[in-house]
Amino acid sequence: MADEEIELKTAPADFRFPTTNQTRHCFTRYIEFHRCLAAKGEESGECEKFAKYYRSLCPGEWVDKWNEQRENGTFPGPL
Repeated sequence: MADEEIELKTAPADFRFPTTNQTRHCFTRYIEFHRCLAAKGEESGECEKFAKYYRSLCPGEWVDKWNEQRENGTFPGPL
């Protein structure tokens, strides 16, 4: 197991977010992930790419806050 190479990737470039400030990109990927889960279900592996994208872009504190807001029904985004 120590000989395995770990490949690290980040979200691919997205023409909708051309600037270096990736805040909106992070938020959009988070929303895409949760919309995918709602449409396809948690058992579907199709949504994992969105999870990887938002986890590589978003600070953990933001994700924790958004998760809490979703649980409380106060999330500000369109899910």
